[in-house]
Amino acid sequence: MFRPVFTISNALANRLMKIEAAKQAIAELPITPKLLASLRATARLQSTHYSTMIEGNRLTLQEAKQVIEKTNSFPARQRDEKEVLGYYRALDEVEKLASRNLSVPSEKDIQTIHAIVMNGGKIKNKPTPYRDGQNVIKDSRSGGIVYMPPEAKDVPKLMREFVKWLDDSGKKELPCPLRAAIAHYQFATIHPYYDGNGRTSRLLATLMLHLGGYGLKGLYSLEEYYANDLPAYYHAIAIGPSHNYYMGRAEADISGWLEYFCAGMAHSFENVRRQAARSAAVSSKDKSKELRLLDTRQRRVLELFQDRLLITAPQVGVFLGVQPRTASLICSKWVECGFLTVADPANKSRKYALAKKFRNLAENKEV
Repeated sequence: MFRPVFTISNALANRLMKIEAAKQAIAELPITPKLLASLRATARLQSTHYSTMIEGNRLTLQEAKQVIEKTNSFPARQRDEKEVLGYYRALDEVEKLASRNLSVPSEKDIQTIHAIVMNGGKIKNKPTPYRDGQNVIKDSRSGGIVYMPPEAKDVPKLMREFVKWLDDSGKKELPCPLRAAIAHYQFATIHPYYDGNGRTSRLLATLMLHLGGYGLKGLYSLEEYYANDLPAYYHAIAIGPSHNYYMGRAEADISGWLEYFCAGMAHSFENVRRQAARSAAVSSKDKSKELRLLDTRQRRVLELFQDRLLITAPQVGVFLGVQPRTASLICSKWVECGFLTVADPANKSRKYALAKKFRNLAENKEV
């Protein structure tokens, strides 16, 4: 059974506290839906570019943007284009899975993410099967073996044990950042595919963070942190006394990797906090008074009014992840405090509109 070995040192504990502080600070910032959408789009582009760049993709950040927006193509770099589109679409799948309020992803979910990564963004109905032979990771310059993963016959069992551990560790309340770090590490360790393991491991870590409440609306890019110092990334994840999986890696102490991963999270979260604070100060200068009248849930629900005039309690429930009865009570309280107005009083199909003084905050052209 998979049992990761690690110690929560003072350094690791401090990094976890920095993550929590930045996360809370970001939640309290008066960010408008329009600004949120802009920051998210930038982060998704950066995540796609830097994660594929780690694997040798030659497209620049601007070229990757052009490929995603279909404003330009690069015939001599079709494989690079396919990698960019695959990763970008896989981020969509991560958000889709996160919206289902799962506890952990299933093996099929992980295989589906890999299928999208490897197929240029096209969704395959059949998840990718694991490799049926041995693969070896070599240094591109020296040709020396960097890592020899487990044999193909052991991969299915290792993946089952891994996913079961993710579920059990959540029930034991291991901090979400550590579970995400271990997910990244262990998937890369098992290396269940011939190709796409690095990208999928980073997407899996992102999914675990989303499921654990550390998604920050997709505003950060851990991939950028890794890409900015690749030797440090490779050194942190290359753990064990031997390059051979069966000669110590499975039992190796991964404390150093956890510290590295959480340092990256703390750095990325703090960058988001600074950027969001600067952007909010500029773009919301004339709206800050109204925004500060709203609590965190109310600011989040402003997003629902970006593409509609009216909302229902069930829509609020799904968006906030609460039960229907709770959503109805929330909407009633918001009417009482002047955040919402009742546009259609019918009990079964009651609809709510945003109060007039808050409509400009939704940045909805139709309002």
